[in-house]
Amino acid sequence: MQGMDHHDPNHRILSRRRLTTSIAAGTAAIAVAIGGYAIADSGSSSAANAPAVGKVIPFHRGQPSPATQVGQVPANFSPGTGTIVTGTAANKAKAAALAAYPGGAVNRVALLSNGEYNVHMIGGNWPHHVFVNQDFKVVGAE
Repeated sequence: MQGMDHHDPNHRILSRRRLTTSIAAGTAAIAVAIGGYAIADSGSSSAANAPAVGKVIPFHRGQPSPATQVGQVPANFSPGTGTIVTGTAANKAKAAALAAYPGGAVNRVALLSNGEYNVHMIGGNWPHHVFVNQDFKVVGAE
């Protein structure tokens, strides 16, 4: 037998396997790099101005909702104000809110007159409103 022929089906399978493995390894490396950047970037904001974050407080039948406010809530804010937005900016605001308060669900995002986003959370007792600034960082919740 002479060397491996390029028309040999085993050679093609091995080449495809190598390519698939290389693509998977490259994708994993990119995901790790992005995750590392997000973690490093998240610590860059001032701790004094960062709102306390935590899980969504779940519903418990017969128990009142907590009246909790953290961080900065816009002075003129009242529920139902703002313009409902969709698209990339709304998706970024939603992602920031869910990262800060996992365990809830978002049913709408509104752009407020001060340029911040009000991400309206449902599925829990608290928070109902998560405020995200123009840089898509959570600045407050109520």
